[in-house]
Amino acid sequence: MPSPVVMISSYPPRLCHVASFCEEARQFICGHLAGRDVLVISHADGQGEGVYPLIDTSRQDWWRVVAAKVHELKPHVVHIQHEYGLYEYFDERGQGDGNEGFLDMLEALGDVPIVVEVHTVHGRLTDFEADFLFKMSRRADVVIFKCHYQKWRLDWTFSGKGWPTPLNIMVVPHGARSDLGYSLSQVIELRNELDLDKNAEMSEHLVGLIGWVQANRRWDILIGMWEEISETIRSRTGKKWDLLAAGTLRGPQHRAEYDKYKGQVELLEKKGLAHYYEFVPHGDNYYKMLAVCDFIVLPSTDETQTGALSRVISLCKPFITTAPMEGLTETTLESGGGLMFTNKEMLKRHVIDLACNESARLRLGNNLRKYLDSVVSWDIVTKQYDEIYQLARQAKQTGKPVNIPLEF
Repeated sequence: MPSPVVMISSYPPRLCHVASFCEEARQFICGHLAGRDVLVISHADGQGEGVYPLIDTSRQDWWRVVAAKVHELKPHVVHIQHEYGLYEYFDERGQGDGNEGFLDMLEALGDVPIVVEVHTVHGRLTDFEADFLFKMSRRADVVIFKCHYQKWRLDWTFSGKGWPTPLNIMVVPHGARSDLGYSLSQVIELRNELDLDKNAEMSEHLVGLIGWVQANRRWDILIGMWEEISETIRSRTGKKWDLLAAGTLRGPQHRAEYDKYKGQVELLEKKGLAHYYEFVPHGDNYYKMLAVCDFIVLPSTDETQTGALSRVISLCKPFITTAPMEGLTETTLESGGGLMFTNKEMLKRHVIDLACNESARLRLGNNLRKYLDSVVSWDIVTKQYDEIYQLARQAKQTGKPVNIPLEF
């Protein structure tokens, strides 16, 4: 039996973007590495076949049991999903350890090929983030960033501090499914399956605000202008367009935003202009809810991840998003599948233009299909993972560090 790939990550049923990413990535890695198990060491709330729920960050030495399990499993490679909040230990004073336990775990796994996939790398790093990335990169064989700008900005930051830039960083985009092309007839069936057609007033055409309701996802920017936007669209096209806001509360710290956004949508709903749909944005239903929309708006004010956008790309849905906004901007530029706004007037203009111009929606959707098929499909991404696994194994076997050219 071939040695397994061991992933270390949060995992469902935990509802966080890294857990969802790990679940989907694992599915496609398994398909690509036929015959090789892909196992997961997760936090205590992880569940499923081949999942070991061992991470307990209420203990300062949580990493010891994880390292012991990895050595017991004798892995082909260890593929770790990193997000700062997932591995932080807090002492009795409420003081965090700055992910020291994570670095200790990497030290303890020094005899195993290690790949760390980092889910938050800001273009402008804090001193803490820069220090952590420097130390982490020295302990891992290969580090995966999601976006090219993250790599060349890291070089700028480190050079400015007089630090050597790590040469073991490879850029691998956020994977996206390529098996979800819904036809028009299937979209009609989805509306029925999701009970959206219970509302007889719901328009055939929908602009979507879909996903977790949280402070940085500024749904209120579009909601506040929607009545004016919808009237303009109707006057130009003679067709009614509705706003579909669908999701749920991300956590108690976002309660104020959730109550505000939901209340605003419900006021529009009474006027027959919008609809609120409560659901957990996870799994197949997340994709289905996106699929029933003509295009998606992602009005984020703080975002380094492209997790939500990867689902939009999977469905080849035109989108509008905030700029400049880290990974969202890079993916929009590279894919040619979306429009960007920097102020409310630009957002209003783009929403009206896309709703009134079917050929523009088709053009952006076709661009996303090409980008999906040639750059970000999981078939392509998992092949890149396999190449990275081989690099990590070679580095461990030879003692020679991985050397990947800088971006610029």
